[in-house]
Amino acid sequence: MAKRGPYEKGEAKRSEILHAALEIFAAEGYRGTSLRKVAAKCSLSLPGLMHYFDSKEDLLTQVLRMRDETARVRQAERADPHGYREIIREGAKTPGLVELFVSMAAAASDPAHPAHAHFAERYPVLRERVADFVRDGVAEGRISSAVPPERLAVLLIAVADGIQLQWLIDRSTDMEQPIEDLLSVLDPRTAPDGA
Repeated sequence: MAKRGPYEKGEAKRSEILHAALEIFAAEGYRGTSLRKVAAKCSLSLPGLMHYFDSKEDLLTQVLRMRDETARVRQAERADPHGYREIIREGAKTPGLVELFVSMAAAASDPAHPAHAHFAERYPVLRERVADFVRDGVAEGRISSAVPPERLAVLLIAVADGIQLQWLIDRSTDMEQPIEDLLSVLDPRTAPDGA
């Protein structure tokens, strides 16, 4: 049965807020965006906006959850097993979301921070997905490595997260190339011509 009444309206407004925040942070940056701007886009006051979230950090955490979920859906829709590259490529087009991710990841090291649970849930799922990709590559004979898939997954994620931080500091840093290089080492058949 569909939800009706105030709860359904509240969930719809919360979703509208998250979509607006995702769009604004992507276009204008995390640090440069006022929550008042997000509230105005949703025809709310700042207190009205915050009615839907426990805190500013909770709202930002929910924006990251939405970003991750939309990226997962886009990646699952791709037939290319290397869709992860496209996610990194998209990051270069949305520096505000990269900045939000890196900032919240650092803050989430505190178990009391609202983003802690998100990252504590995110990494095991992501590691398992990447390890599955590696296991499939090994089973198909595409990947040959003495390093177990679970450890390679940690390495791939570390490279992806680390290159985002480097890119935030120096925008001339190529975020895609380290991922391409690591995937080429794991599966030489994926190396671009001339690599």
